[in-house]
Amino acid sequence: MSDPFLSSDEYDERAHGFYNEGQYDQAIETLREGLSLYPHAVELHVGLGYARLAREEYAWARRSFDDALGLDPDHEDALAGVGEVLLKLGDRARAVASFERVLALGFREDHDLILQVGRALFREGVLEHARRFFEVVITAHPDSAEAAACVGYASHRLNDEGGALFWLRRALELDPSHAESRIYLANLLYDRGEYEAALFHLERTAPDEHFDTLAIWRLVELKRSVYRLPENDPELLPWQERLDELTQDADPDDLILAEIEATGPDGQVRDPRQLELFGTLLTELHGMRTSAKGGDIHRVSTAAGVTYVGTWEEIVRQMKDDAAEYAAGSLEEYMAASAERGSRKTGVAIPATDPESFLKGSAEAGLLRILL
Repeated sequence: MSDPFLSSDEYDERAHGFYNEGQYDQAIETLREGLSLYPHAVELHVGLGYARLAREEYAWARRSFDDALGLDPDHEDALAGVGEVLLKLGDRARAVASFERVLALGFREDHDLILQVGRALFREGVLEHARRFFEVVITAHPDSAEAAACVGYASHRLNDEGGALFWLRRALELDPSHAESRIYLANLLYDRGEYEAALFHLERTAPDEHFDTLAIWRLVELKRSVYRLPENDPELLPWQERLDELTQDADPDDLILAEIEATGPDGQVRDPRQLELFGTLLTELHGMRTSAKGGDIHRVSTAAGVTYVGTWEEIVRQMKDDAAEYAAGSLEEYMAASAERGSRKTGVAIPATDPESFLKGSAEAGLLRILL
């Protein structure tokens, strides 16, 4: 029953509490009750949009954000929310335009909001724009370890290893307790063969700060090698227990992806538990999982060494957006032009009727590899 003594702000605060606890049904019920009394309360419409977005009800979320913008066309949170919905629906150009509107309205110094925008772009693989928004945050807040780390993550995904190392180290200078950036940095150093430096950082983390198994396996391996520890040494027990927790929680899709990641350059498969269940980047897994909701997840690697993850259509959209000359065109135009160019180069006919046929045809022509 409605409580006529609650203000719209109090309804918003209650719903926010439910949202933070992951109780989205209760949040939606509270917001709808509030809107029945205060139909012009912009914040309630915005809150409802984000609750719907969290439940992946994109059409309903879009409607709520549009209602908010109808009442206040310059509401920054509503613009950011609409942008996130548009990303989920594959409309990257309009999503970026909505995010740019937030900057144009003067919210460049809003730390949390602009980080939110950058993360949304990152999750959907719009990496250049993601890094740019992260750089906006670090420019406005040079003491933000979170922003520095995010610039590092995006730089790594954009194959800028030097930039990634710089910004991850900068994040740790700003906040030595920032575990996510420390783990990420350790993995980068390990991949570069800088094992002592990797161990230095891994030893400064705790088991419950890890949400993927790869770094833990590397820590165990390095500890046993450097300190000559036996397999059942008590020092390794907390790490083995954390490994067991993570492998118990793994779902089948993660295990399949990780099995591919676990194959070394020599073609040998490492211990099947040594699975990078959360990708190279800890904050990326959510994006990988949610991007696959609309279809089976695939992984495609190009001749340039760039790897794309998502549904067939999402992968082609990412490829299109990464090709500057086609970024403003349609998906069909990009496939047609790329297929024609690839056919001329290889002599193999590449279909451009749909994303799946286009990618499989490109793979048969040797222009890319389908890993999953």
